[in-house]
Amino acid sequence: QVQLVESGGGLVQPGGSLRLSCAASGFIFSSYGFCWYRQAPGKERELVAGITTVGGRNYGDSVKGRFTISRDNAKNTVYLQMNSLKPEDTAVYYCNAFWMFTQYWGQGTQVTVSS
Repeated sequence: QVQLVESGGGLVQPGGSLRLSCAASGFIFSSYGFCWYRQAPGKERELVAGITTVGGRNYGDSVKGRFTISRDNAKNTVYLQMNSLKPEDTAVYYCNAFWMFTQYWGQGTQVTVSS
């Protein structure tokens, strides 16, 4: 059974940091690329960051220089380190795994940036 389980979300003050984790199971982790998406209320889902099977990375313009995506193939886990958080980063963050035409999604984790 395929599972992507996100964790690490929560409430943080502006300027703070959080690290999201996405634990994967039920498929060959090392064969998949991964992305983090987010969706704020009333807005479309947007790409935050992506990482390929060989570690190539890309980021959305709004998070460049603040967020870092990484993966640990030994732990079947993908991470999103989020620094210098802003109120506009508030959203539900989703983990996505992709290979060819196959995609899997997690259930999401809420991140709220507020004082």
